[in-house]
Amino acid sequence: MAIEYLKRGKSDADRAEDDAKTRAVVEATLKDIETRGDTAVRELSEKFDNYSPASFRLSQQEIDDLIAQLSDRELADIKFAQEQVMNFARAQRASMTDIEVETLPGVILGHKNIPVQSVGCYVPGGKFPMVASAHMSVATASVAGVPRIIACTPPFQGKPNPAVIAAMHLGGAHEIYVMGGIQAIGAMALGTETIDPVHMLVGPGNAFVAEAKRQLFGRVGIDLFAGPTETMVIADETVDAEICATDLLGQAEHGYNSPAVLVTNSRKLAEETLSEIDRLLGILPTAGTARVSWQDYGEVILCDSYDEMLQVADEIASEHVQVMTDRDDWFLENMTCYGALFLGPRTNVSNGDKVIGTNHTLPTKKAGRYTGGLWVGKFLKTHSYQKILTDEAATLIGEYGSRLCLLEGFVGHAEQCNVRVRRYGGINVPYGAPAPYRDAAE
Repeated sequence: MAIEYLKRGKSDADRAEDDAKTRAVVEATLKDIETRGDTAVRELSEKFDNYSPASFRLSQQEIDDLIAQLSDRELADIKFAQEQVMNFARAQRASMTDIEVETLPGVILGHKNIPVQSVGCYVPGGKFPMVASAHMSVATASVAGVPRIIACTPPFQGKPNPAVIAAMHLGGAHEIYVMGGIQAIGAMALGTETIDPVHMLVGPGNAFVAEAKRQLFGRVGIDLFAGPTETMVIADETVDAEICATDLLGQAEHGYNSPAVLVTNSRKLAEETLSEIDRLLGILPTAGTARVSWQDYGEVILCDSYDEMLQVADEIASEHVQVMTDRDDWFLENMTCYGALFLGPRTNVSNGDKVIGTNHTLPTKKAGRYTGGLWVGKFLKTHSYQKILTDEAATLIGEYGSRLCLLEGFVGHAEQCNVRVRRYGGINVPYGAPAPYRDAAE
């Protein structure tokens, strides 16, 4: 096996040090929000966003005025993208059915899919107004039937962004707040004097937003750990350097710490892609950000075979995986750890980010090893129930339960079963004794 790195990013140790600094800042900030509520939120908003409105929550009139600033074309584009996301979410929701089965005569087991009762959706937007993120969280929660959906987004250039607010409102948000970062996450999860806390937090964000969600997990549910965006291109000589470089830099522009990785079995493609990236960084308007990401987090990995490419890809477990090879469906069949796949040169990560209909809130930092991305099912809780309809079934299950409880030493548990055996089966089981075997009793 000969896996060769033609370019490496920051070491794991350096990345861990960055994470530790972020952790400390978030911990102190959340404690401050929990202690001082609205006052802390306002101070943080003034400090980081230079934004301090009379109310962080937008009124219906403010929402209407912002939406009115959009052109008909802009509004139509937002509605088109939102409908694609909602169409796919509806199809996913339809696949999740409530069930009820009779497992034994008189024994009924079932489950119900119940929406989470309140959700806080974070929509990034301080640097780029992330219109699409509103579809992914707010609209998907709406399809799931969540009865209270609140949405937070930071101000863009000092004021609410009309397109983001329109997407939140059209998606079904019941409350819209203009606030960002740790203060938004903390306010939604912990609550303040003016914001009731939610049961679940969803949505992507920067490293501080992701860390805030991580620290709050348990007090509230979260969708997943969605930190800085990651992209991987798996390519062979069926594509050229321009398309590979474009797909890598298209995600590197997200932030200063966005990993972008090329995995290939072609040295020629690898070297040409490195050159093409240098060329594109000379003309890309967002090169100031993308160059730093590529320098610190970009990698080019040369493999001998497709099997090695698959192995490397599953080990990295990238958020977005663009596959452009002569065997794209082979990767679809065999890859096990990733956020989402984008198969073939005709598609790309931007399709998924903005319009095609799949959800773009996806696992990062290897979380794709144990979870998929945000989808309508994340907003649903599957709760089981059981009922026994006949005396015969109550006796049968009670007998087994009695003996199995005592096998573990739980006398009180056993007695819950025994009382049913005595009452519904007419079998005299002494207190704390195991129910007899039916054949022995007979």
